[in-house]
Amino acid sequence: MKKTLVLLFAIISLCSFTNADHETYLSVTEIEYKKEQKSLQIISRVFIDDFEDVLSKRYQKKISLSYKEDLISNKPLIEKYLAKKLNISVNGKELKLNFLGSKFDADQIVLFIESVNTENFSKIKVENLILTDLFDSQKNIVHVKKGEDIESMLLLKENSSKTINF
Repeated sequence: MKKTLVLLFAIISLCSFTNADHETYLSVTEIEYKKEQKSLQIISRVFIDDFEDVLSKRYQKKISLSYKEDLISNKPLIEKYLAKKLNISVNGKELKLNFLGSKFDADQIVLFIESVNTENFSKIKVENLILTDLFDSQKNIVHVKKGEDIESMLLLKENSSKTINF
């Protein structure tokens, strides 16, 4: 009986040491080339709480993005962060990206970015390090649309950029 109790206790103890649920960290960025306007239009979606965490840690102050006013007042910090973490070049020439603004969509923030005066291109390189400074397991999915062609890439912290040829 004593052996059975010890065995039962050992099984219960071992079963209680399971791994905690692993969270998934993901952003999705859509890049579309508008030939008539000579512009790249970029929409990036990130989870609000993750984006608040990364901005708070990077700029050493509590950042809230819970209200529309927060998005407006923190626009300079968001713009500064994106300038360091999202880089795009076409045909070997780095583009100037302009952060236009953001809005809420459920538990995500939708970021609107644009590059104007972008000539037609055959090669685009995208580097996306958004949230990788906070989460090692961050996955950034990027879809690039040029005309009827759509190419996708999965960017990780250790493999943060890829080049697509059209």
